[in-house]
Amino acid sequence: MVQRFDVGARMSEMAVHNGVCYLAGQVAVDGAPDIGGQTREVLAAIDALLARAGTDKSKILRAEIFLADIADFPGMNAVWDTWVVPNHTPPRATVQAVLARPEWKVEIVVTAAL
Repeated sequence: MVQRFDVGARMSEMAVHNGVCYLAGQVAVDGAPDIGGQTREVLAAIDALLARAGTDKSKILRAEIFLADIADFPGMNAVWDTWVVPNHTPPRATVQAVLARPEWKVEIVVTAAL
C-alpha cells in the first residue's frame, strides 16, 4: 500500500511505501533572503514531514540538494552540518540548478527509512 500526504493535483509532499518515506523537494515558503535562512526553513519542513511519517533525520537514506547558485555551497553546508545527526550523515549530492522560482535559493529532496 502507498500512503500519500498532502496530495495535490500535481504532486504529493510525501509518499510512504514498504518502509521507505519519499519527500518531494522542499523549498523555503517564507523566502528568507539568505541561504542560511532558507536552508534552516527547508530542513525544518523536512523534520516536520519525517515526523508525520513516524521517522526522523537519523534515518535519511539519501539527500539531493539543488542550489540556485553554487557559491551558496558553504553557507548551506554551515546550516546542514549543525542539523545532521553525527554518525548518521546520509549519502548526498549537491548540484547547481535553475529552481522553479527566482526567490528560491535551495531545494532539498530526501528519502528516509521508517
